[in-house]
Amino acid sequence: MGLTARETPASVETRTQAELQQKGLRTTKEALSDATGVTVGNVPGNPAVVSMRGFTGNTVNVLQDGVRVAASTLTTRDMDTWKYEKVEVLKGPASVLYGEGSLGGTINLVTRKPTLDEQKLEGLLSTGSFGTRRAAIGFNQPLNETLALRADASYVRSDSFYDVDDQDTTAFNLSTSLLFKPDDDLSMIFAFDHDYDKYDSTYNGSPLVPVSVARNPSGIVSSANGLVIDKSLRRSNYNPDGANSGARSTTLRWTTDYRLNDHWTLNNILSHYTARREFFVSSEQNYVTATGQFARTVQRVSHDHQFWSERISASNDQLIGGFRNRFSVGAEYSFNDMNNPRQNGTTSSVDPWNPQLGIFPGSGAANWPGAGRNVVYQSTMDGSSVFAEDAFNLTDDWLLVGGLRYEDINLRRTIDDVNQGTSQKFHPTYDPFSWRAGLVYNLTPDVQLYAQYSTAVTPVSSLLVISSANGDFDLSKGKSVELGVKASLFNGRTNLTGAVYQIDLEDILTRDPNDSTLTVQGGKQRSRGAELSASTKITSQLRADLGVSVVDARYEDLVEAGGADRSGNHPVNVPHTTANAALIYRFEPLPVTVGAYLKHSSGFYTDTANTYFVNGYTTLDASVSYEMKNATLTLRGRNLTDRFYGEYSGYSATQIYIGAPRSAELSLAFKF
Repeated sequence: MGLTARETPASVETRTQAELQQKGLRTTKEALSDATGVTVGNVPGNPAVVSMRGFTGNTVNVLQDGVRVAASTLTTRDMDTWKYEKVEVLKGPASVLYGEGSLGGTINLVTRKPTLDEQKLEGLLSTGSFGTRRAAIGFNQPLNETLALRADASYVRSDSFYDVDDQDTTAFNLSTSLLFKPDDDLSMIFAFDHDYDKYDSTYNGSPLVPVSVARNPSGIVSSANGLVIDKSLRRSNYNPDGANSGARSTTLRWTTDYRLNDHWTLNNILSHYTARREFFVSSEQNYVTATGQFARTVQRVSHDHQFWSERISASNDQLIGGFRNRFSVGAEYSFNDMNNPRQNGTTSSVDPWNPQLGIFPGSGAANWPGAGRNVVYQSTMDGSSVFAEDAFNLTDDWLLVGGLRYEDINLRRTIDDVNQGTSQKFHPTYDPFSWRAGLVYNLTPDVQLYAQYSTAVTPVSSLLVISSANGDFDLSKGKSVELGVKASLFNGRTNLTGAVYQIDLEDILTRDPNDSTLTVQGGKQRSRGAELSASTKITSQLRADLGVSVVDARYEDLVEAGGADRSGNHPVNVPHTTANAALIYRFEPLPVTVGAYLKHSSGFYTDTANTYFVNGYTTLDASVSYEMKNATLTLRGRNLTDRFYGEYSGYSATQIYIGAPRSAELSLAFKF
């Protein structure tokens, strides 16, 4: 409907390409971590996995140019930010807009688009610690009065962003798009996007060891059983030789906007996506006291994924009874097809301090013996939906916003056990209905108050990889209440957004209280919190940014295997408090800009039993930039205090991802 951020009854945060470069946010993980209340991890199977408003994984949707392919835990990659015009973060439930999964929030990665108004060439070169090299270039070229071409390419090479052994990292992107705009009424964009990334011997976090054997024990993890992070193992990687993960994906998109008349417009998006993802990793590495070694699991997982979608909508903007009304109605159809062979097992244990890594098992069936060790999953899913939204000005100062969405989802799963020669099929269907209602009030022309009630749905696990045991369960249902304020103060020098909210998710999986061997729907998770983000121009030379989030997320009702009651416990990887702050000062008349960037996160738990607690941390980055006629030279330091800290937990509760140590980077950005 073309609502502005001020007219949207929800918290919206945006990072432009200029801001990404100024703050040195090189990857999607770094960009998303800069948003208020967002925590991001780089688990090998879920790169750039997001936690927002107390919810993680497939409860947060990630889109590209407004299109969702599948659960973010399947499709999101930690890619270079060069190709993005901006990153938009919508907080709270958004199933009305984007379908199942949008509970904690939705992220939209908006790629750069061609324009008819200018010829432009821009690029970036950088070199830094841990053998990190980055190069990017892009141009916009009007071809004539109705056609324009945009192309961008980026390449990253690093020994390891985390300074971990044997973790060579490579990423490449090529994006091109053609704009056809014959007149003011019609606009078409044809876009091609190709991404490639590969991690040799991926980092799976630092495994905990007993304090009695640690050679340099740290205090960043608290546990009841005396396990700690050994700082002497900081750079160790326990993947067998030959382990790796990566992805290749290609997206084609045709977007059409057509203005029928002064009141009606049409929008159509036709998308096709194909990807090949591979995860050949030792996912769990756990210390065994009896042997003094890390026991290791291994898995060989592939995704051959095809997707296409068609979405059409019509929007109307006109007066009704003298009051402005904006209305949108549309329909969407999508189809997913994914072939997913999986092999899993164990490999030799290793000495933590003198590891003999061994060789990663090959793909032959003999390397993965036994039932459930060599399985091929085939999933096809088609979904249809209809949706409508309306924004009606009750008066010049009161705006009523509402929306609804109905979905029809059909999933077909086949599971073939290659070793056993068995096959099983199941065909779950879902028909969720989501809605929202919000109100925006102009307290003054520069201050808006808003309130919103919204609902959302999310599967008990990602639909394309859901197990047969979970296939009979319905979608979990969420609801949210949010109150907030948006303001532009002091003649526009200060902009802020504040919000308080409560989100309830019901019908999560739990155990039957009368029979703990039975899994049922009936659990509940609740999240309450407050957020504040602000940017102020203190003087003509000095700007300050601040984002603070406080969240109390708990399981209201959760029973696990064996009857263990987790009610009242905190979810995994959800810190109570996060904050980002920046001070940016531009010297005059010198063309020099300096910046200081502070990031804080309180501690988090790594398991639902809340056995392991990772302490909070604060890091400091800084930059100094020198601007020339057509270029900017920047020296940047990250984690200047060389803080040793844990930022996320992995597949096992006893594996902690350690944040990158102190590093430096020199970059040159140019524009003509």
